[in-house]
Amino acid sequence: MANIKSAKKRVLTSRVRQERNKAIKSGVKTAIKKVEAAVKAADKDAAAKELLNATSIIDKAAKKGVLHKNNASRKVARLAKMVNSAE
Repeated sequence: MANIKSAKKRVLTSRVRQERNKAIKSGVKTAIKKVEAAVKAADKDAAAKELLNATSIIDKAAKKGVLHKNNASRKVARLAKMVNSAE
């Protein structure tokens, strides 16, 4: 453990940020899995609805700096392609 007061504060703040980032990343993964499940079930309406929700969650993660903007864009594009190619 750090001895300097500012270093102790950094440890605490980095721990809080780490937990917040972990929660956001987990939410992104869950949203992606929901879209994939809807596509696998061949439910076009549910897939479109889940895609909209996932896009929102991914964009918010990118806005907060948890995901890089290009990474977020790639995830959204892949999901959109998956939903559009589904029968």
